Amino acid sequence: MERIRVAGSARLAGEVTVTGAKNSVLKLMAAALLAPGRTTITEVPAILDVDVMAELLRRLGCDVDHAPGRLAIDVPQEIGDEADYDLVRRLRASIAVLGPLLARCGEARVALPGGDNIGSRGLDLHVAGLQKLGAELDSEHGFLIARAPHGLVGAAVWLDFPSVGATENLMMAGVLARGTTVIDNAAREPEIVDLSRMLQGMGAKVDGAGSSTIEIQGVTALSPTTHATVPDRIVAGTFAMAAVMTRGDIEIHNARPEHLELVLDRLVGCGAAVSELDDGFHVEMNGRPSAVDVVTLPYPGFSTDFLPMIIGMNAVAEGAAMVTENVFEGRFRFIQELVRLGADIRTDGHHAVIRGRERLSGAPVEATDIRAGAGLVLAGLVAEGVTTVSELHHIDRGYAGFVEQLQALGADVVREPDPNAAVFGA
Repeated sequence: MERIRVAGSARLAGEVTVTGAKNSVLKLMAAALLAPGRTTITEVPAILDVDVMAELLRRLGCDVDHAPGRLAIDVPQEIGDEADYDLVRRLRASIAVLGPLLARCGEARVALPGGDNIGSRGLDLHVAGLQKLGAELDSEHGFLIARAPHGLVGAAVWLDFPSVGATENLMMAGVLARGTTVIDNAAREPEIVDLSRMLQGMGAKVDGAGSSTIEIQGVTALSPTTHATVPDRIVAGTFAMAAVMTRGDIEIHNARPEHLELVLDRLVGCGAAVSELDDGFHVEMNGRPSAVDVVTLPYPGFSTDFLPMIIGMNAVAEGAAMVTENVFEGRFRFIQELVRLGADIRTDGHHAVIRGRERLSGAPVEATDIRAGAGLVLAGLVAEGVTTVSELHHIDRGYAGFVEQLQALGADVVREPDPNAAVFGA
């Protein structure tokens, strides 16, 4: 029951090092289920979601040794096949165990997931794809029940939308299926490539990750491996936008600018100076940014995860901009909190028109999801007075040491008990 207290009028300057990607490490942990023995994952971020996934793996029979920046997962020959609701409701990424459990055990019971409140994210593509591979799926009593009594068989699968989760589940199911699996209109995110590399390290035959067509030749068994998680492009982009919003100067290390080409291009368009470093990139902003239009799309388009930050940036930019959200219909829910800080924003369906103001005004706000929480903290940095961001657990799910990193960059920001939460919880 904590909140973040932010004193505004900050200019961020210095260096920050990005950890491994939240959107990758959770799926790598699920992939460990495919091979009996000890799999080690490094560059692991210290975030709440990793703790939840580790507990889920323990309940499936694994021994998980969690040290700073590192996970060692000992997978037994016989693993459980049920992912309970009390954990799955806290972590939507836990649906990633469906494919590995179905491939290893021939059946799986996975509670229907929860996660961020950013709109409906149905499992239809997961279900349809696994059915193509020969699985029988049904839903009962809040669980998704999957069975493959005769084993999984490779097939051609077309995804109506390039869903990251469905692509990952089909990859992890397909590596142990008989024959060839082809996923068309597959997601192309760097995290998909990262999963592919880990599966290849385990002995899987996966080609085409990072393109719209992935081909998998099934094998009979996989072996444990050691794998380093890809750097978190969303965290890197968050600090890049923080530099622009606060008219700051930040070197971002352990980051891959090639994963952020469109984001960095938009920042250059608003007036920032962006240059590559040996292990990342540098963002400097002198003066007020210019407003930029953005349309969110699946990778390599502008990621929906950056929407709260780009709207916050436009809220203090010179001019007006339109931001269009094409991925999650609930992404705009955080806008009412940004309006509390004085932002001038009007929404119409999946469009938001933002008219920039010189400064925002501090106020109590509430994080509605991981990225909205980070975006509100950044907005607080450019607001006059004090902003408090409650529901801090959302931010802890995706950002390791966020407060400490901001403090090191010169922000006046602290974690503190949330007195309102204490009252409501009494």
